[in-house]
Amino acid sequence: MKTVNCKKLGIFSLVAVYYIFALFLYIVSLPFLLYLVFKPKYKQSIPSRFFLYRNPPLKKSDIWFHSCSLGETKAVIPLAKRFDSFGFSVITNTGFEEAGAATTNARFLPYELFLPFWVSCTKVLVVMEAELWLLLFVSAKMRGAKTALINARISERSYPKYKRFAFFYRALFCFVDAVFAQSEVDKAKLEALGAKNVKVVGNIKQFVGNYDISEIQSDERKNFVAASTHEGEEVVVLESFKAAGLLGKERLVIVPRHPERFDGVAAYLRDVAVENSLTLSRFSEDRSMLADIVLVDKMGELINVYAKAYLVVLGGAFANVGGHNPLEPAYFGVKLISGTHIFNQQASFEKVKNEYLCVSSELTSLLANHEKLLKSEVFGLEDAIGETEKGIRELFER
Repeated sequence: MKTVNCKKLGIFSLVAVYYIFALFLYIVSLPFLLYLVFKPKYKQSIPSRFFLYRNPPLKKSDIWFHSCSLGETKAVIPLAKRFDSFGFSVITNTGFEEAGAATTNARFLPYELFLPFWVSCTKVLVVMEAELWLLLFVSAKMRGAKTALINARISERSYPKYKRFAFFYRALFCFVDAVFAQSEVDKAKLEALGAKNVKVVGNIKQFVGNYDISEIQSDERKNFVAASTHEGEEVVVLESFKAAGLLGKERLVIVPRHPERFDGVAAYLRDVAVENSLTLSRFSEDRSMLADIVLVDKMGELINVYAKAYLVVLGGAFANVGGHNPLEPAYFGVKLISGTHIFNQQASFEKVKNEYLCVSSELTSLLANHEKLLKSEVFGLEDAIGETEKGIRELFER
């Protein structure tokens, strides 16, 4: 195995210390992990990841893709399907469901302590974005795999944290053969942390189009969609919608970001509906958009909702989360509004025309003047998936 002069850095001593530390964390965390097993959100992922319950190694494949959650998994699946033989590992339940729909060779990624014994043979390991697990790359290299980090980025907000542990990332990048970055800025940051063979290819999350749309029944009213909302954002949108004189006149569709919040948001919307003599429906019970207020409490429906939307208020940016991908709603030419906290999606917003960014107090005015807003457009996308595929195939053929 080539280690890129890692022995001179004492890298394997660091790996040994890291493994011992991971073992210590596992032991002290066992009571908490056993507690989380009984939480619905973790009842499948915790046993699989931390106790290897029904989580055997991946079947042998040419390419092993690893991503974290639903958004990253959805973005990488079109790339994975360009290869004849691939496996998939993920971290979250929603990511696992998405990967499982694409291949039967999908698993939860075990805790790092187990990886040296769990990792199976593959020709290339492809890791998405910021899933920088040292023992994942080390274990793959020890099995003879080439390794790649794709769609790599480091936000301005998180970069100081990376720099504080630069010694660790310099060690980790000794086990990464190629890095495909989203931008020149990301490339410079990654190289400063020790990454080698960094190439800028763009953002594969900017791959839009060719969607398989499932029709949703609606009517002549305009659908105002609050998409990927976080804690508190449903209240901001609904109160602004009401203040703009739209509640009951046009339809409000709420799509919370996290499934564990569905019931809480439903209770809030139920109170609003009763107070204002409006109808409320839940997608899990009625897959249509006919009520005055619609709660989309079912995963995998957001693209279908965008296809029926008139205006989208994109969440994650009124709360200080960093924003969500604007390219999917903009593909459908909706009128697009988001908050100002878009630091995780800055590059994607630069590929959208006619988006409107505002703070919470300005949302009412924009909604009240919705007829004057321009429709959003997507422009100037690089073929990031094609360039990433090319780079992976070059690793595969080495």
